[in-house]
Amino acid sequence: MTTMSLSSTLVLILLSLHSVSSLDAHKDGFSVEIIHRDSSKSPLHRPTETQFQRVTNAVSRSINRANHFNQNTPRANLTQNDVEYLLSYSVGTPPFQVYGIADTGSDITWLQCKPCKPCYNQTSPMFDPSKSSTYRTLSYSSKICKSVKGTTKDGDHCEYTISYGDGSKSQGDLSEEILTLDSTNGSSIKFPRTVIGCGRRNNVSSEGKASGVVGLGRGPVSLISQLGSSIGGKFSYCLSPTSDTSSRLNFGDAAVVSGKGTVSTPIFSRGPVFYYLTLEAFSVGNKRIKLGSSSSESDGEGNIIIDSGTTLTLLPDDVYSKLESAVAHEVKLKRVKDPSKQLSLCFESSFHDLKAPVIVAHFRGADVKLNAINTFVEVDERVVCFAFVPSNLAIFGNLAQMNLLVGYDLEKKRVSFKPTDCTNQ
Repeated sequence: MTTMSLSSTLVLILLSLHSVSSLDAHKDGFSVEIIHRDSSKSPLHRPTETQFQRVTNAVSRSINRANHFNQNTPRANLTQNDVEYLLSYSVGTPPFQVYGIADTGSDITWLQCKPCKPCYNQTSPMFDPSKSSTYRTLSYSSKICKSVKGTTKDGDHCEYTISYGDGSKSQGDLSEEILTLDSTNGSSIKFPRTVIGCGRRNNVSSEGKASGVVGLGRGPVSLISQLGSSIGGKFSYCLSPTSDTSSRLNFGDAAVVSGKGTVSTPIFSRGPVFYYLTLEAFSVGNKRIKLGSSSSESDGEGNIIIDSGTTLTLLPDDVYSKLESAVAHEVKLKRVKDPSKQLSLCFESSFHDLKAPVIVAHFRGADVKLNAINTFVEVDERVVCFAFVPSNLAIFGNLAQMNLLVGYDLEKKRVSFKPTDCTNQ
């Protein structure tokens, strides 16, 4: 991305000033719980689904998400069916609880608002801004409105529009409201005058609807950019490998990743939303598979997106093919087919009996060891499959990030990884 313009810098300064009360109160940082969509705590939980059905559905969501990434280059490629992790937060005065998709691939926080037409059936109550004493819409002439791509004028109001890869869409008022996060130590943390999208015309094509999206990507009105100096540009998460164990999202000093085993790699600016890393190679045993540059990234820098919203890891066809061959050579088990016909390298085994080879992802300056929980999924009774797929776009998915403390430091422009038992935080 080109050097930030003066106007964008002013917008970020204004946004960070909105959170000045939080800056003083939370210098030590804080943590919040994030909930897997399949957790019994999730409003999207379906108790009748088997674990195998949940895995198959997650695989489908990853492949669909990849297709949407490939077909579109707007700032919002997420679809409402892609949700893997939810963040519970509150908006307004008095606080009103909602569940948003926590996603590093989106750069705006929006939620459905009453009244809306059309609306989709979300599984939790809908926010009514007329019942909040702190809600206010932003004018079209405001600097913040000008900083958000694709805004239009509706009377004097600033209207946002987000279209997703599956045809889903949200339109509504770009607004300011108090956003409250409940920290894991029991305290509530309020961020006044947080910019949110209040969706008045929403059309979503999938089942199991969240309230909206919490944007953790780049861009001037993502939650991370808005918290700005109050979190020192730092956030991290630790994703548990089991859906019924809560995962953590950390901010500020609580998000620092350091100590034995920590490795770091640079973040590259390849656009306004996503976090790009440089992946140089994979190792499987003694076999090293190098990644070349993609056609769009001729220098090879920033060749893979790190994404919390995609389950699988997606790789260019040629790299995937070599990696699959290397893994198949190491696993001495009978090959079988994936019953859902989505994954191509599968073996007859339970997950616990699988002797998966250690795969090392060689990021620039950071070697990240991937164990079986990062690289294989059990898709059916005694069927385990390699959790990587070929794609036009490379994405380091959330399965590969499980049991790693993954820290983003946007001031130092780096992502850090530290092996961690995320079920025991």
